[in-house]
Amino acid sequence: MPRLKQAGREAGNPFANRIFDLLFEDRDPVESPGTATGTPGNWWTVFNIVPDAFKHTTEGFQFYRSKERKLDPKLRELGQTRAGFTVGSQFVFSQHCKASRDVGLTEAQIEAIPHWQVADCYGSLERAVLAYTDALVLQRGRVSDGTFKALKDGLSDEEILELTYTTCTYMMHAVMSRALRLEYDDVDDRIVEVPAPGGDSADVMAVVDNNKQGEE
Repeated sequence: MPRLKQAGREAGNPFANRIFDLLFEDRDPVESPGTATGTPGNWWTVFNIVPDAFKHTTEGFQFYRSKERKLDPKLRELGQTRAGFTVGSQFVFSQHCKASRDVGLTEAQIEAIPHWQVADCYGSLERAVLAYTDALVLQRGRVSDGTFKALKDGLSDEEILELTYTTCTYMMHAVMSRALRLEYDDVDDRIVEVPAPGGDSADVMAVVDNNKQGEE
């Protein structure tokens, strides 16, 4: 379950209810979750506890999908999908693999997003977009001059701004999804102590201590 409460149609948010009609038809999104893409849909119901936040994030989706955008949707999806992967959000990565397919990225390109650095299925501009995405997400905006030059060789300033804004937005979405345990990110942290057989609590590396070696 998400870490925050959910709000469905009973919240009386007309904007959200129109989205719920599209995603859940006549079902209650809290009591009968599940969207056509297989997600529970609780991203929407959790955001609906703050109606202004629901509207703001939905309008953000409308912004990047608008026909007014100059950026090629394929490049946009490369940034969004790679951002989801690098943050570690199963939800954002999985959803945008589907969106990448819809805008025309090949199966080979989608499959190679996790290891794009050694893949030969991308052109020079696509590689520049992926490198820029990593600089935004993994290096928190520390973009080298070389990476930025490669980007500017193929994109206008307007396209770069759109790419930057959308990619950073999806870095935020990926972080929020993990923090609030939304959708496919409702998983336990796998980095935990694994108990030793018999409940032994000894320091395993103690075998290399000098005093231990001297006793042998």
